[in-house]
Amino acid sequence: MIVSKTPLRMSFVGGGSDLPAFYREEVGAVLSTSIDKYMYICVNKKFDGRIRISYTRTEDVEQRQQVEHPLVREALDLVGIDGGIEIASMADIPSKGSGLGSSSTYTVGLLNALYAYRNQFASKEKLARQACEIEIDRCGEPIGKQDQYAAAYGGLNLIRFHPDDSVSVDPVICKPSLLQEMEDSTLVFFTGRTRSASAVLASQSAAMKTTDRRALMRRMVELAFEMKEQLESGTLDHLGNLLDENWRLKAQLTAGISDPQIDAWYAAGMSNGALGGKLLGAGNGGFMMFYAPPARHAAITAALSDLQPVKFRFDRTGAQVVFYQPTE
Repeated sequence: MIVSKTPLRMSFVGGGSDLPAFYREEVGAVLSTSIDKYMYICVNKKFDGRIRISYTRTEDVEQRQQVEHPLVREALDLVGIDGGIEIASMADIPSKGSGLGSSSTYTVGLLNALYAYRNQFASKEKLARQACEIEIDRCGEPIGKQDQYAAAYGGLNLIRFHPDDSVSVDPVICKPSLLQEMEDSTLVFFTGRTRSASAVLASQSAAMKTTDRRALMRRMVELAFEMKEQLESGTLDHLGNLLDENWRLKAQLTAGISDPQIDAWYAAGMSNGALGGKLLGAGNGGFMMFYAPPARHAAITAALSDLQPVKFRFDRTGAQVVFYQPTE
């Protein structure tokens, strides 16, 4: 039996520049962290040679080609497993359509477990790269590459996306006390709304064809580098301003990112002491994050009483195999 543990992620600035519509022309960059909410994938040998998959539904089929879950079907194909396997998954929090990169976390964790099941080691770079291949190339999802790399590598990173399709992951090097202060100042709420990231991201990709939208995204990339520089210089003084500017720029990219209700939630957080914030993920639902002095958290929470507060801490490990009992 194999059990993999893979973190979800929280993106701060630069989201959307990981779409090929942008980075194929100029370098994209996202600053993000993995968080201590995880996806668990359990893989075990199935004695009768069939394939059984348990997620929001259960599939029990004779061969790989019959699997309906596209990520599982393509992962089995890529790793070279034809049958005789059972796969089950679970997550710490509701993840589908939440803006935390759950589909990519699932794909990275699944690959990690399948390679371990084959008694093979897969590097974090390989897991991220092949997860991108499965989601984008094989399944045709109009998504970017940040989630796969954030889930695989873990930690607080500046992730760059190059025109040749290569990806660089640069850890943010700063004092542990600064990271602790950043964690303590981060406040997250679940909006209760989920959405299809693919639809929102497809709209963002189309928007990249216009000069003014590309200029907005170019500035968001600059903000990612500025945030890394700020953190590595040992200060959080301007972090809220960077987040606020990034959100206001992102909301202008396409109509599907925000709406009057989201704008009202954001305004309520800001008027009660937040220094900046954003919706996590593509937009239009999921989790809303604010950066605020801890002394203001109670006031912000009271002002957003219709939302569910959820405490996240930063993850520093990335994709792991946490239980490994090899099969013959």
